[in-house]
Amino acid sequence: MTVHPIKAFSDNYIWCIQEGTEAIVVDPGKASVVLDFLEEKQLRLTAILLTHMHEDHTGGVREILASHPESLVYGPKETEGLVNSVVKEEDSFNLLNQPFQVYETGGHTHGHISFLMGNHLFCGDALFSAGCGRVFTGDYEAQYETLQKFKHLDDDINVYAGHEYTETNLRFAYEMQPDNKKISKSLEEVQELRAKGQPTLPTTISREKEINLFLQAETLKDFIELRNARDDF
Repeated sequence: MTVHPIKAFSDNYIWCIQEGTEAIVVDPGKASVVLDFLEEKQLRLTAILLTHMHEDHTGGVREILASHPESLVYGPKETEGLVNSVVKEEDSFNLLNQPFQVYETGGHTHGHISFLMGNHLFCGDALFSAGCGRVFTGDYEAQYETLQKFKHLDDDINVYAGHEYTETNLRFAYEMQPDNKKISKSLEEVQELRAKGQPTLPTTISREKEINLFLQAETLKDFIELRNARDDF
């Protein structure tokens, strides 16, 4: 089992889960890059997973299905016009002989979900390395509860977020806590990776507990203040 990043737009990652000659793609906002990747690797698309209904995560679905009409599409209720399987909290299913578990992870959108496959978490815009998604719903409590779910996952779980926001998130974290050596060291490491054009993802739950100020927020009030500061950064 291999997970590949497919770059799209300025900073999106479309994740491709490969097992042998079969594949699953997560949040395909752009069709052309996915179709090119599948053709290059000679992969058969088994399924598409959607975490939420934002165009940069769903915009390629119909074009991809035109070329791979046999593919199953799983997503939350807010994506029901694109999917043939609406899934929700505590649902589970199997693909490529792997179990997938669904978590409700609202806040960024009301119906946002995440998928856990073994120790691989595909979390869309609910969690980023050193950050979390903007709370477009205004439901800060939902986003805070989402972060508590992530915080209680196993430390060794790999986190595959939907955007390459790590450097900006760490610059914000460094401004908030300039004496935090874990944050400053992580910022240096990430800047080196980005200078080489390399992804900073996946991260891990363990690493995020050390560098993600949003996961460390102890109260809803603390989280709201932090999120507002990040929105203005």
